[in-house]
Amino acid sequence: MTERLYYSDPYQRTFSAHIVARCEFDGQPAVELAATAFYPTAGGQPHDTGTLGPAQVLDVQVNDEGRVLHLLDRPLSQDEVEGEIDWPRRFDHMQQHTGQHILSQAFVQTCQAETVGFHLGDRLSTIDLDRAPLSAELVQETEQAANEVVMESRPVIARFVSDSELASLPLRKMPVVDGPIRIVQVRDYDWSACGGTHVQTSGQVGPIKVVRIERRNERTRVHFVCGHRALADYVSKHDIVQALAGHLTTSESELLASVQRLEAESKEMRKANTAAQLELLSYQVEEWIAAATPIGTVRVVRLAFDERDSNLLKETARRLTEQAGVVALLATRRPRPQFVFARAEDLDVDMGALIRVSCAVTGGRGGGRPQFAQGGAPEDSSVEPVLDHAYQQLESL
Repeated sequence: MTERLYYSDPYQRTFSAHIVARCEFDGQPAVELAATAFYPTAGGQPHDTGTLGPAQVLDVQVNDEGRVLHLLDRPLSQDEVEGEIDWPRRFDHMQQHTGQHILSQAFVQTCQAETVGFHLGDRLSTIDLDRAPLSAELVQETEQAANEVVMESRPVIARFVSDSELASLPLRKMPVVDGPIRIVQVRDYDWSACGGTHVQTSGQVGPIKVVRIERRNERTRVHFVCGHRALADYVSKHDIVQALAGHLTTSESELLASVQRLEAESKEMRKANTAAQLELLSYQVEEWIAAATPIGTVRVVRLAFDERDSNLLKETARRLTEQAGVVALLATRRPRPQFVFARAEDLDVDMGALIRVSCAVTGGRGGGRPQFAQGGAPEDSSVEPVLDHAYQQLESL
């Protein structure tokens, strides 16, 4: 089996490699090495990338036989090559993974929440906890506790242990794998069975920041960033705050109050605008009914608005169909294609069935009661084909 150099030195960036086997894996040329510094995807941590001689290492996987395969962008003919790890990617993964160990232990200590899942993503990493819900205050307390451990710069030690020693360690979770067990210890704080790559001290993790939590039934998913990712997250959000403060000509400390004030003013303006539209609607309804297209004794009011609030669209249909013998076929193009079909009480047309078949013309959906129905269409579709189909259906009745 391949000797895994990252076990003894996760900071090793280059190495000499002897190719012991060649094959294909997932349609890519692949090689097996006598020894490798490349970490394969495992335990929630993604694989390393880098180079083997002239070839790019695209992926590193462990096959069903337990062999480490390096997937390449081209075949290699030579038997001896030089390998080089993509160090920024490797160190980022080390920061996130060690940060996860610290954060998971912090959740155990603050609220007895055990980690039951871990994923190291491209932008955010997540841990799944076996407890829900968790308050924002409790999460903040846990984050603070984790960062205290970071600032203490405790040694991080990874080593293989015997079965007898394993039984004496205060592990967060007992391993379920067979064979030699590797323990990663954040000194006097956390002991975890783990085959991943880790930093030398907790201080190298950098700041740990929880950016979002979400409840998933009886569990909680915690999204977090560490180290360089946390710094990049801070820089991005700082730039946004600065831009908003400049745009609103206010200080950072007054930004929330300024946004809340604008939101309240906008709400009042929307209410005033709605009231004005409803007053205008009283006059428009008479005009629209007078100009309606007759189908026999039925007057069909067909209207397509460029932009209309859905509540106002429904109110328009209601007022139109207060008069006997009126059918309203209404649509708005924005904020997205929406439809309201309605009829007066004295008519016998199923508007729910009508809107369902009409919306289907553009791949949309609709439904409702015989007297009143609503529907929608894909964002990039036109409302006219739906209205045309509905009108044609009324003509054929």
